[in-house]
Amino acid sequence: MAAPTSNQARPRAAVQGDKLLQPEVLASLSSLELIARAAVQGFLVGLHRSPFFGFSQEFAEYRPYTEGDDPRFIDWNVYALSDRTYIKRFLGETNSHLMVLLDASASMAFSSNGLSKFRYGQVLAASLAYLGSRQHDAIGAMIFSDGVRDFRPPSSRSGQLPAVLHLLDRATPERRTDLAAPFSRFREHIARRGMVAVISDFYCDPQTMLEAVRPLAFQGQDVILFHVLDPQELEPQFAESTLLEDMETGETVEVSPQEMREQYPTRVREHIAALRRAATEAGVDYVLLNTREALDVPLRNYFLFRQKRR
Repeated sequence: MAAPTSNQARPRAAVQGDKLLQPEVLASLSSLELIARAAVQGFLVGLHRSPFFGFSQEFAEYRPYTEGDDPRFIDWNVYALSDRTYIKRFLGETNSHLMVLLDASASMAFSSNGLSKFRYGQVLAASLAYLGSRQHDAIGAMIFSDGVRDFRPPSSRSGQLPAVLHLLDRATPERRTDLAAPFSRFREHIARRGMVAVISDFYCDPQTMLEAVRPLAFQGQDVILFHVLDPQELEPQFAESTLLEDMETGETVEVSPQEMREQYPTRVREHIAALRRAATEAGVDYVLLNTREALDVPLRNYFLFRQKRR
């Protein structure tokens, strides 16, 4: 039996899945649910084309259509994006849960290229939730800054994904970063072992981050830290003296181009290295992200992170 055809026109995606992973496209879209669904589907299509496909039983629910397969199991969404026909098989419920913690402090609102750190984090959080839901994980989310701003415990019930996406979508960046209170509340309300994805610019002391995150690992949680920075924060480009303002405290400082060229890069590298060391000491994964990077970078890192715990 050949792959089935239809007399109706096959649906065409307005933007191909791999293009939807690009930051400039993400910045132009408004529906978080649409972005998450399309980004995950684009990522899965790319995964099938790569050597990683077949590496994991996580995604064994997808395989190329072959003669004799029941056409009811064809994933038409993937077909619309890739011109390839795959059979969708479900492995059944898992015993995993995924909690996504999104930093909504004021510093996350910074943007130099049209896509703020917060919007990038929102899209990543929504995509992780969507991916977790497809893998039958119980999913939940927390919005934090100097405290817990919004919280939904993990669940695999029907309607949980739209509720999590709505929680993420209504969040706005404001106030200061304080990891202590949010992470303490997390430990109080989430006792079951699972996966925790923290998305933040980590404008905090690395030792403070270590003290907040390490108890999660001691609790048995598998933690991955997504450190989101803007290109201008990683490689500042200033041609003249500039007055910089701290978005959380309002404090200002004037810097010269020479200072930004000679001192700033060293301090950023030292901060990132200190965060990496703290993550290693806490026994958690650390991923540095640039908002200019395509979304498949963090999704692939999450995919590999999830592999390690099985």
